[in-house]
Amino acid sequence: MMYDVVIIGAGQAGLAMGFYLKKTNQSFLLLDKAKEIGETWRNRYDSLTLFTPRAYSELPNLELKGPRQGYPTKDEVADYLAQFASHHSIPIQMNTTVTKVTKEEKEFKIETTVETIQAKNVVIATGPFQEAFIPSFAKNLPNHIRQVHSSQYKNPTQLKDGPVLVVGGGNSGAQIAVELAEDRRVYLSVGQKLTFIPQDIGGKSIFWWFEKLGILKASTTSKLGTFIKSRPDPIFGFELKKAIQSGKVTIKPRTTNIKEDTFCFEDKSEVKVPNIVWATGFISNYPWLQIPNVFHQNGRPQHTRGVTNIKGLYFLGLPWQYRRGSALLQGIADDAKYIVQHIEDTKQQ
Repeated sequence: MMYDVVIIGAGQAGLAMGFYLKKTNQSFLLLDKAKEIGETWRNRYDSLTLFTPRAYSELPNLELKGPRQGYPTKDEVADYLAQFASHHSIPIQMNTTVTKVTKEEKEFKIETTVETIQAKNVVIATGPFQEAFIPSFAKNLPNHIRQVHSSQYKNPTQLKDGPVLVVGGGNSGAQIAVELAEDRRVYLSVGQKLTFIPQDIGGKSIFWWFEKLGILKASTTSKLGTFIKSRPDPIFGFELKKAIQSGKVTIKPRTTNIKEDTFCFEDKSEVKVPNIVWATGFISNYPWLQIPNVFHQNGRPQHTRGVTNIKGLYFLGLPWQYRRGSALLQGIADDAKYIVQHIEDTKQQ
């Protein structure tokens, strides 16, 4: 069948796209390899709580139930996304893995594990969390050391008894380090100085203040946006800071190498631990997208506000796609609306 638009990925980005496409007369379909909506969220670590309050964790026209300034759990978000898809009757085909996307003249050919589909436009809404990144020297780890990437980490029972090294200074690494520090020695290896900011000021979420100060609307090309992008992401909340001050978490500099069961750091110090959690993030990977001239040399998509130089091909859900708020559930909606309008305008040309 020929669709006007096929969206690859039925997470928050794909669902936002579906919401705005429902307002047009375009035929469209979302494809996702998962068994159910929200599966990616549900598979994250058990204690995960968003650092954006419910008021900033919503898609259009459906409220996330609960206190507006409270912080939702990952299962709440998973349930909400499933509810959103049902509430807005968005056409989705689950259990469908895309294996190859090519362009033939004015049409895209999308090959999947279920069928081959054709479309006039393709939106890649698979998000930034595609392939777990683990440093190459991890292959030197002996088998008796338990290692897990943060995307596979669920709770402390996965690890052996004894101390643990968490590598990575983002918010996931911070939350995991704090959880593990409740009953064991934790080392946290970071590549830069940690910056902490409060989750709430004066009874309002920090994101309420970000909105008032224009930070969420700061575009990727603005002076403010360029400055924020150049800085490492801050750690939201002070739980990790307290754990460091109390001695429960020991900060180590960047991990540079592994010698048998010893981890080596940039300052030449070393530790031996039986466990390691790689909170080292993700890399983009689109081996199935077989269309030339889509990516920069670093593997990132070439785009302007999600619009690529290939007519009819779009990306949605990338960090800083257009502004700081693009990374938030709420901010995705603006980017989706823009792309839908671009597709509508192009159709009439």
